[in-house]
Amino acid sequence: MDRRDFLTKGMLGGAAGLAANGFATVAGADPMKPQDLSFPKDFLWGCATASYQIEGAVTEDGRGQTNWDVFSHTPGKVANGDTGDVACDSYHRYTDDIALLKALGVKAYRLSIAWSRIFPDGRGKPNQKGIDYYNRVIDGLLAAGIQPNVTLFHWDLPQALPGGWQNRDTAKAFADYAGVMAGKLSDRVHRFMTVNELRCFTDLGHMVGIHAPGLKLPQGQVNQVRHHGVLAHGLGVQAIRASARAGTEVGLADNANIFVPVIETPDHIEAAKKALRDDNAMFLTAIMEGAYPDSYLSAAGADAPKVQAGDMAAIGSPIDFVALNIYTPTYVKADPSAPRGYTPLPHLPSSPRMASPWLYVGPEVAYWGVRAVSELWKPKAIYISENGCSADDPVNASGLVDDSDRIMYLRNYLGQFRRAAAEGYPLKGYFLWSLMDNFEWADGYGKRFGIHHVDFATQKRTPKLSALWYKELIRRNALV
Repeated sequence: MDRRDFLTKGMLGGAAGLAANGFATVAGADPMKPQDLSFPKDFLWGCATASYQIEGAVTEDGRGQTNWDVFSHTPGKVANGDTGDVACDSYHRYTDDIALLKALGVKAYRLSIAWSRIFPDGRGKPNQKGIDYYNRVIDGLLAAGIQPNVTLFHWDLPQALPGGWQNRDTAKAFADYAGVMAGKLSDRVHRFMTVNELRCFTDLGHMVGIHAPGLKLPQGQVNQVRHHGVLAHGLGVQAIRASARAGTEVGLADNANIFVPVIETPDHIEAAKKALRDDNAMFLTAIMEGAYPDSYLSAAGADAPKVQAGDMAAIGSPIDFVALNIYTPTYVKADPSAPRGYTPLPHLPSSPRMASPWLYVGPEVAYWGVRAVSELWKPKAIYISENGCSADDPVNASGLVDDSDRIMYLRNYLGQFRRAAAEGYPLKGYFLWSLMDNFEWADGYGKRFGIHHVDFATQKRTPKLSALWYKELIRRNALV
């Protein structure tokens, strides 16, 4: 049998031929028909952005200064000296950006509100011009048939708040702000996310020092900042419940560290779930369980956070959904000799990754993130609030970006999200990061995550090949 005979008679010769060559088949399936790659019919497709990364207009209409304004203007903190002063100028061009969303066919858009546009000093009297801006954006989205999903804090903290996240009062100020916005917007916004990526605005800003405010605090102070972050979430949930219209959904967007079992066997699967719970003890675990695990507190010892009466009840306030920002995995194996019964595995020099050095490619993290969170804590619903990748994105001679590497990444991850949905885990929607290239925090404008190319000199937006791919996926509601 030559290669042609093998392909036609063996591989394509019906289910018996496939089975004979070692391929499992579904009983009764016609191997000549493409596999069903559809998502649930009511699956919510969207895109995501964040205020400081796209809006610009940092001194307009009463907006107050933020920690990222200060940080990005501090020499040496952001690549190439880039700042968010102009970013994508979405403050003035939001109608263009809504048109991009409509052209894609998405039914939802995850945006964040700049706290300092509403309360320039973090608290006090609301700034009506800031509220008016977001009313215009939300009304424009609704007119285009796009559901707004609002994140209330995506790292741009009002600089005027004394002590920032080191001060417990900041959590209370956030709750006041969250309550005001829920009261103003819940007639049209039916899903709120309190805070985005607790680990980033706490640890990267206060322990590692590579994000605003750029501090490297002792561990005890870092743990206290973490506590204030989850407390802000919990108090924010309570404030939204008190102020929003009935039926409003509340959750958070978290970049929990997700662990992938090296082999899908019961011992490695349990190791991955245990590692997820342990490693996120001070963040998602505390929120979902309303308590810090004893293992975290005992390991922290004298550095454990100072918890006041009622804090954990607030932190554990019931939520309607968990939204996950999923990018890169940590592989883990069961290891009876290890103190916790498992060992995380390091990324290797040959491990595949995208343009950002931290963005290792491991599509299985998409499935295991949904499955492990679902099995550990049984949330009512799960959304993917961010997933995407950086790419080098050269513009070709025709002025287009043929980002086949991004399509590769998205296709593989979405295949794993589809697996989770097909197995019955409560995955309800997906927000691709990001609608367009934008200010990528400490990386400035050098790392592009968008499916629309932005020429930052002219602000021209151009769909990349990945935008056309995503549009087709949405049209079919199936992997393409």
